[in-house]
Amino acid sequence: GPTCCIIAQQCPDIQVTVVDKSAERIQAWNSQDLPIYEPGLAEVVEECRGKNLTFSTDIDGAIKSADLIFICVNTPTKTFGMGRGKAADLKYVELAARMIADTVEPGTGLKIVVEKSTVPVRAAESIGNILKHNKKPGVSYQILSNPEFLAEGSAVKDLLSPDRVLIGGEETPEGQIAVDALAGVYSKWVPEDKIITMNTWSSELSKLAANAFLAQRISSINSISAVCEATGADVSEVAKAIGRDTRIGPKFLQASVGFGGSCFQKDILNLVYISECLNLPEVAEYWNQVVSFNTFQRSRFARKVVESLFNTVTDKKICILGFAFKKNTGDTRESAAIYVSKHLLEEGAHLSIYDPKVSAVQVKLDLEDPERPEMFKKLVQCHKDPYVAADKAHALIVCTDWDEFSELDYKRIYDGMAKPAFLFDGRKMLDHSKLIKMGFHVETIGTRLSKSESERVDSPFLPAPCAHGSASVT
Repeated sequence: GPTCCIIAQQCPDIQVTVVDKSAERIQAWNSQDLPIYEPGLAEVVEECRGKNLTFSTDIDGAIKSADLIFICVNTPTKTFGMGRGKAADLKYVELAARMIADTVEPGTGLKIVVEKSTVPVRAAESIGNILKHNKKPGVSYQILSNPEFLAEGSAVKDLLSPDRVLIGGEETPEGQIAVDALAGVYSKWVPEDKIITMNTWSSELSKLAANAFLAQRISSINSISAVCEATGADVSEVAKAIGRDTRIGPKFLQASVGFGGSCFQKDILNLVYISECLNLPEVAEYWNQVVSFNTFQRSRFARKVVESLFNTVTDKKICILGFAFKKNTGDTRESAAIYVSKHLLEEGAHLSIYDPKVSAVQVKLDLEDPERPEMFKKLVQCHKDPYVAADKAHALIVCTDWDEFSELDYKRIYDGMAKPAFLFDGRKMLDHSKLIKMGFHVETIGTRLSKSESERVDSPFLPAPCAHGSASVT
């Protein structure tokens, strides 16, 4: 979606057609209510739609008329069979390849098929085999790998000013012609030195490796956050210190409740599976630990909530601020909020959820247990107003780093909450000192906010002092 929209905007001489089997989704693309939220995307669509940008369900027609065909289908982690829980499910990629082979008419000449979906290494070879074994007279194919390096919430910006554009193709004269054709499209707005060409396999592995390295940095700083809580160090100060090292740099060193999204975990598990298949168990175990620690960080945070609330959240109202996996998107895939919410639901908490871009329908899809649907109906409510969501809550949990959460009137929220009022900042984005002065008991990640133990509230229900970042006014 976003990639094709930007191509249409930057290349007005190129006709771009986006096709999908889902009539409902195409209808949304043709409306004012786009099926995905990205800052700036609606303006781009409005500028180009009806000119050189078309959204259609006529897949056959689009394939027949296209010179470049982008395969942009989902590649979720397999849930059954060989490689379950790790390997990428390539059934949609294969179906797309077979559809192309069946649809292209004899005598069409060269068709360049571009693999945009995140796929395991050598997936392009599989696409090529399908196309070449079903090739019609007068038709030839070239398969390119052109992975996307977009961050949700800043996709338009990333597309307009990319760090790099990778194009992988066959190291043959025919392959070079195809690579040059796609590079010519990007060169309309991307500087030549940022368009990098390589062989197909290197391009495919680069995508998996890039996401694995980024996720590794997040798990690394989160592991340090646990040490900071136990020792009294501040993970923000540690991150600032090590980020000043030019060999390391400051990006992706923000400790949090954990990473989410559609790519990081999926791509790392894919890399783990590939390593296992290549008989590289040590490599597989190394990368698997990145995912394992992310799971631990979410669980650690959820346990902290329960422990802080006198070891029980049963029948207590907990307000979840943010359900998307990050700000500026409505995507909830692998969101930390899902894991934290499920943990609290198992403990019997009543959840009151607010997110500016996530619908109640999506929350239900993510949290409802098919075997116990009554639990969701009884324990979960979604709200369109953060103040209503927080009213009479025992605790607030910030799970998403929406900018608006920094601007809320927390004094108003505090006044309407049950006391003592707890606030758990899973994104380290709020002014903790100010919140403590208001009366909040604040918990965050990677630092101790507590006063001396002699100032702790005496209560027979309080657990023994533990090494969590906390603070309260007594």
